[in-house]
Amino acid sequence: MSKISKLFKGSSSSSSSSHYPSSSKSKHGHRSRTGPTPQEAIHKLRETEAMLAKKQDFLENKIEQEIMIAKKNGLKNKRVALQALKRKKRFEQQLTQIDGTLSTIEFQREALENANTNTEVLKTMGYAAKAIKGVHQNMDLDKIDSLMQDITESQEVAQEICDAISRPFGDTFDEDELLAELAELELEESMTNMGRVPSVPASKLPTSKLPSTRPSQRTRKYRTRACRIIN
Repeated sequence: MSKISKLFKGSSSSSSSSHYPSSSKSKHGHRSRTGPTPQEAIHKLRETEAMLAKKQDFLENKIEQEIMIAKKNGLKNKRVALQALKRKKRFEQQLTQIDGTLSTIEFQREALENANTNTEVLKTMGYAAKAIKGVHQNMDLDKIDSLMQDITESQEVAQEICDAISRPFGDTFDEDELLAELAELELEESMTNMGRVPSVPASKLPTSKLPSTRPSQRTRKYRTRACRIIN
């Protein structure tokens, strides 16, 4: 029986391979297909997170309901209360499993987002590197060296022209001697000012009006009238 079974297995495997050659090709062809893009995978993960979050809310509401049932029937009907507590335990287990699944999915989504960001950054950097390489290909180092030499020579010529234009003509004097002479003049001027008394013009002196000793016309009139009365 073992030999017959072996022969039967061998014939079945050969016939299956001969009758279904396209299935392996289809499988290989399916394997050769590219997988989803990072954006599609991130979108699917977010949808799964939203679904699990709704499941969490549902289980939390069911747990609260079972707790209320257990409290309500704790003294009246213990069997109903115990059944409610058992259901609560099962809901809590499911909620714990969902929490773990959500943590795993969130970690996977964050890792995929970071990988996608790094990929985009590397693409941009490679694009910029190609642009820089293309710019440098149009540059000749020999031409750059000669251009810098020309710029240096033109700057030296411009400096020489400025020096020639700013050079004074005629007699040249020693600047230190001139400064020393100026210091002596300033010293003499300060000594003269210290020994000089400031004079005040007469027009600015204060004038105090003293009362005149002459009798006024009114007092003279009073005196003449008094003399007449006495006479």
